[in-house]
Amino acid sequence: MPRSILHIDLDAFYAAVEMLDNPEIKGKPVIVGGTENRGVVSAASYEARKFGVRSAMATALAKRLCPHGIYLPVRMSRYIEMSGRVFNIYGRFTPLVEPLSIDEAFLDISGCERLFGSARETARKIKDAVRQETGLIVSAGAASNKFIAKIASDVGKPDGLVVVFPGEEQAFLDPLPIARVWGVGKVTEKELEQMGIRTIRDLRHLPQASLVSAFGARGRQLFSLARGIDDRPVETERETKSIGHEDTYGQDLRQREAMRRELLSISNRVAERLRKEGLRGKTVMLKVKYADFVQVTRAITLYNATDDGGTIYRCVLDLLEETEAGARPVRLLGVSLSKLSKAADHIPESRMEQMPLFGRPGATTMRAVPIPPDPAKKERLNRAVDAIRKKFGPKVIVPGALPDGKHDR
Repeated sequence: MPRSILHIDLDAFYAAVEMLDNPEIKGKPVIVGGTENRGVVSAASYEARKFGVRSAMATALAKRLCPHGIYLPVRMSRYIEMSGRVFNIYGRFTPLVEPLSIDEAFLDISGCERLFGSARETARKIKDAVRQETGLIVSAGAASNKFIAKIASDVGKPDGLVVVFPGEEQAFLDPLPIARVWGVGKVTEKELEQMGIRTIRDLRHLPQASLVSAFGARGRQLFSLARGIDDRPVETERETKSIGHEDTYGQDLRQREAMRRELLSISNRVAERLRKEGLRGKTVMLKVKYADFVQVTRAITLYNATDDGGTIYRCVLDLLEETEAGARPVRLLGVSLSKLSKAADHIPESRMEQMPLFGRPGATTMRAVPIPPDPAKKERLNRAVDAIRKKFGPKVIVPGALPDGKHDR
């Protein structure tokens, strides 16, 4: 029997709370977090978004796009208070609530039909309860799995309610752009477009072996998601333990290429630590601290847990594109993995096809990252590299993009 999953997201949450507390600014372009010219926008109301203002945008640019906007400081304690009230409402409908952030969550409402009605009826009741009890508005998506529910809530914003019924998943997904696929950031999107892939339908027509050859372990995730396959359960207990590494630089990094080199080094060090502790992680997080000490984080959750440096590196390259790194100098970069599990719990998948050790010809973002032919071979390669470094030192084998031995920094 298909599961019934809701993804619920508070619309323009920080800005909505500000308008709730100050009705005089309701309906106006409200920008939260960008009070200084060197600051960064944390959230923007839909009225502000009409001018092109987006979260993570430099305040200076936001003020050029929307000079008459209302710029307010972040009041995190107030947002946490309102988030708690909303999540308490979710808990009245199901105990299976998985928070993704302060303003969004997955709910598994399978088997709740006798109490609250269909998925659409349940989502409508939740939307009404949140509006009546808090004054806030949520968008909801309902589907048989998390991936499709998330997309459904996104396409319905603001104040949306989109239901994808069992059997209609592929028809819903096919016309959507590949950027809607979980894990496809700007870097991966560009690479797919160079392969002629622009929609999920295009992606679905690619053989799995081709995707694995091009994108390593993430290729299998892309293959499954393009077919609407996502078996991840709603997890009510979120693992807080993480493994990561970060570097602070004496001189600010200003060029993206230099940042990519550093991230390659950091990704490999984090992967080595994961393997040393016998762990794999599903959530990859990038931390960027700019020269003015403003810090941002970006994260993505993978379909399969990983301890492979190449997979981690590709993720953080996509996440880097979601920051202002390069446009603004950077003083710190960090990479971490959470949602950890024992590596022994993961059964290697069957062998796919033979692939070159150092990636596909012509690749630029991953040319120095080993992409073995299948998970089992990748595991053996990583273990062999770890053993050689342990015996002869960390500088004896480094990625080709790090000829100066930065792995050891």
